[in-house]
Amino acid sequence: MIPAEILKKVRRIQIVTSAIVQDVFAGQYHSAFKGRGMEFEEVREYQPGDDVRGIDWNVTARTGRPFVKNYREERELTVVLLVDVSASQSFGTRAQLKSELVAELGATLAFSAIQNNDKVGLVLFTDRVEKFVPPRKGLRHALRVVRELLYHEPAGRQTSVSAALDYLNRVFMRRAVVFLVSDFQCPDFSGPLRVTRHRHDLIPVLVRDEREYALPRVGLVELVDPETGEQRLVDTSSASVRRRYVQLTAQREQALVSLLRRMKLDAIRIDTGASFVEPLTAFFRQRGSRR
Repeated sequence: MIPAEILKKVRRIQIVTSAIVQDVFAGQYHSAFKGRGMEFEEVREYQPGDDVRGIDWNVTARTGRPFVKNYREERELTVVLLVDVSASQSFGTRAQLKSELVAELGATLAFSAIQNNDKVGLVLFTDRVEKFVPPRKGLRHALRVVRELLYHEPAGRQTSVSAALDYLNRVFMRRAVVFLVSDFQCPDFSGPLRVTRHRHDLIPVLVRDEREYALPRVGLVELVDPETGEQRLVDTSSASVRRRYVQLTAQREQALVSLLRRMKLDAIRIDTGASFVEPLTAFFRQRGSRR
């Protein structure tokens, strides 16, 4: 039985994200992603400006007037949300946990897909695959995706992007649009990433919180790694300690960004306490302009 509190959250997210989909992303999602191909639709009379390579010579010869073949995009796509639900997602310092931000983002992507008559599926992972919701259409299915994002209690605590990508590549044989949503606090996953980018349209989404990249000056603080349980006492009043912390986290971020660039992957960064609408809109527009 799903708690009433979770159902209320689902309803609230549905109201908020549906408005975003209608008002902000209308048309942008559609233009950002290509369909599976072009399907023959009809033959019509040639009009000035039509590509002569599209002329149907059989019909033209039969009628004595030039006709061209008209095609339409075979639109239906499969969208997969590959979402990290490890213990580090329960962190947040700006009135919002990373997991809450991810739930809102996931709902927006799910409702965008459903509105465009695409299928949407969900894979939740930690250091293992926790949950698989096969792709389907319809509002009821999209709401199920949102419920799983909010309600699922993970068994694992650590993160393995490699395990998630390996599972994806085994289960999805046909090309899909895959949003890989994580803070990427995990060991090297470049091998599976290389395989996945060739098989699918892969979009990494980097989930961030400002306190993961800069320490406040508040004296002695006990820091705990939520995934391993390791504890460390840190003197945040020390400028050298704060500076070293910034350097280490910046190096880790740069290594990740460099990896994604080498793989020629367009990443989206979202931050707790900030709207994800602007970075997602910018991504859709960039994708749409490339088409």
